[in-house]
Amino acid sequence: MRPGDYGDYDESDVKVRSGKGSRPRTKTRPEHADAEQAMVVSVDRGRWGCVLGGDAEHRVTAMRARELGRTPIVVGDDVDVVGDLSGRTDTLARIVRRGERRTVLRRTADDTDPTERIFVANADQLLIVVALADPPPRTGLVDRTLIAAFVGGLTPILCLTKSDLAAAEPFAEQFADLDLTVIAAGRDDPLEAVAHLLTGKITALLGHSGVGKSTLVNRLVPQADRAVGEVTEIGRGRHTSTQSVALPLDGGGWVIDTPGIRSFGLAHVAADDVVRAFSDLAEAIEDCPRGCGHLGPPADPECALDTLTGPAARRVAAARRLLAALREG
Repeated sequence: MRPGDYGDYDESDVKVRSGKGSRPRTKTRPEHADAEQAMVVSVDRGRWGCVLGGDAEHRVTAMRARELGRTPIVVGDDVDVVGDLSGRTDTLARIVRRGERRTVLRRTADDTDPTERIFVANADQLLIVVALADPPPRTGLVDRTLIAAFVGGLTPILCLTKSDLAAAEPFAEQFADLDLTVIAAGRDDPLEAVAHLLTGKITALLGHSGVGKSTLVNRLVPQADRAVGEVTEIGRGRHTSTQSVALPLDGGGWVIDTPGIRSFGLAHVAADDVVRAFSDLAEAIEDCPRGCGHLGPPADPECALDTLTGPAARRVAAARRLLAALREG
């Protein structure tokens, strides 16, 4: 119809959209065969910092591709990225795939919250940073973070700071039966032993605010320049790290600094999960009655762990301490 020819024009000539679109949507997704592998090192308001091929100097900022929907992506995740991978200012790549996670560090807001939150992926180790004084050490948080490490597949290491204020042995002895590596990293302690354990590994750092975690990170990675806080008069640290971030070590490997915590919910963890983390105890609980909490008498009088003797019995006692911490909340 030429402009001005409206004589035979009526409403039947108008195309009305049905709301379903003119073409059916397809579930076919692009293969992105040219995507490059990267590791997520930071997360900030819908943007992910990624390093390509493990090269800390080749960093790009990426968004999550539409086809991933709301797939959660956290620091430590292995991802595939496409788009502008130059890393120049104001450029943006796209994350098109998230790899399978080897390990996870997760927690809930509290022990009644059913929603678990994974905040670090693929770490080999968990460095649990505890001050020996100011603020005073709390075994409860250590027990709960140990549970998270064991269940998530990470190797835990207990790192004691402020050793100039109190002796390390009394606190460290409480974990002797867990075969837990314990290292001192006070201001006056050399860091060679710590650095040796971290070299070539991806290690997440976790601890209460004010225990010296950011100070430790700055000693391990001088260019990190992490903010350092003080302890308040009531013995609580101020939150200085607000986002998890992965930092490269000069000798190889990464440390993931996480925000200081005041609670560590484990609503997603069951008693069986804890015991199965102990390879020498896992088989025994197959003979436990249904619903056994593995705490022993009087709560669980028929627990099969009570049949173990010798060194295994000491491991049972250590595992039950963690189970008690899990139940107490």
